[in-house]
Amino acid sequence: MEILRSLEMKATTTSFADRLKSRIINASSSFVLFGTFLLLFGAASLFYFLQPYFEEIHLERMNTVWGISLMITGISLLAVKVSFLGYILYLYLRYKIIDSVSDDELPMCTVIVPAYNEGELVYKTLYSLTESDYPIEKLQIISIDDGSQDDTWQWMLKAKKELGDRVSIYQQPENKGKRHALYRGFNIGIGDVFITVDSDSIVKKDTLRVMVSPFVINDECGAVAGNVRVLNRDKALIPRMLNVSFAFSFEFIRSAQSAIGSVLCTPGALSAYRREAVMNCREAWITQTFMGQVSKIGEDRAMTNMILKQGYKILFQRKAYVYTNTPERYKNLYKMFIRWERSNIRENLAMSRFAFGNFREGTKSGTRILLLNQWLKMIMAYPATLLMLFFISTYPILFFSATLLSILILSSIQAIFYAKKHNFSESLWAYPYSIFYAFTLFWITPYAIATAGRGGWLTRDLTKKELEQQVITTVS
Repeated sequence: MEILRSLEMKATTTSFADRLKSRIINASSSFVLFGTFLLLFGAASLFYFLQPYFEEIHLERMNTVWGISLMITGISLLAVKVSFLGYILYLYLRYKIIDSVSDDELPMCTVIVPAYNEGELVYKTLYSLTESDYPIEKLQIISIDDGSQDDTWQWMLKAKKELGDRVSIYQQPENKGKRHALYRGFNIGIGDVFITVDSDSIVKKDTLRVMVSPFVINDECGAVAGNVRVLNRDKALIPRMLNVSFAFSFEFIRSAQSAIGSVLCTPGALSAYRREAVMNCREAWITQTFMGQVSKIGEDRAMTNMILKQGYKILFQRKAYVYTNTPERYKNLYKMFIRWERSNIRENLAMSRFAFGNFREGTKSGTRILLLNQWLKMIMAYPATLLMLFFISTYPILFFSATLLSILILSSIQAIFYAKKHNFSESLWAYPYSIFYAFTLFWITPYAIATAGRGGWLTRDLTKKELEQQVITTVS
């Protein structure tokens, strides 16, 4: 694929400063991985040698009603989680990829690329789309600048000048949010299938046809989720960790959800929708409110919910790859996660209003099980946090050793899955990511629940300094 190859070539011709940064990152990666396994196996050894002490604590707690109740609750929750994981594994084994159909069978497709403060990235995104293996006469590419504060519009003009009629560009008079940019694209688009692609993402050559094919094969298909991978995984430690997490989340979890036609969220980076399904809920989607305020986040999960409610099935195409940029700094990462969690909370509530009714033909128990698992995570957010703080203050050695031992065991599931599907050395990042999440991001869900009514995007606003730099760059 030309865009991906050009990015790789660019990486080989980087400046001395970039090469130095790369070496520092590689050295840091080795240090982090070594430290992670030293910590995990040290915790496992500590847990083994202090087993008599921990057994004494256990017996002491068993003499109290509170201790017995805690043990019963813990065992019950563990049993539920293990059973759910077994169910997901069963569904994953049933998952089947839908092969691409012929050019003659492919329908008219409209690709919509909303952009806000993306700069040169939107230019690369549009180029990757025009290189797709999809009949030109059946492909409409629309990009909408949602009132960017930087030079995004200039890059879109550059793409338009070079690509001509292959791309249509539009500019919002002011920033209204991603949902409004997509809404404008839906109104303009003429395709039987809409595909939405984030403006910091690169698609593979066959991605579009792979995404569209399920709509041709299955009349019940209302939406399709793409397979999101990390584009900037070699630039920082956080993207390297996220790459393994994304692979497990999409290729295992969404594959399982797809087996029952109930993928809970079609990602903003790459999703496809049947035109009729979008038009049926378009107005309700753009005017959606939460706690009396117009919703500005979670447009992907909201659209998924509204299409699922119509009785359609939501599928996942593992071979439909999109490579997207992820946060490289902790601050940007937690802001992204907060936005995602707030969306999940809102849409879990919305989904609960129809999921337990007769929303589509056939069995609906699998969909309900997926939703109930989401609710369990929400319900346990505060009790789990309080329990964690209690154990840290009363039995710190037991807490940290048990937690790290659990991470060693559970992270191995992700690591083995990634190693089998992709690369062994990269799979090791499942372990530091689990530690990183457990000790620095555990607060996300409780905080998101408490602030679910807030709707800020959080990660796309430019600071005054960044704006000044963009102006200087543009002028020069």
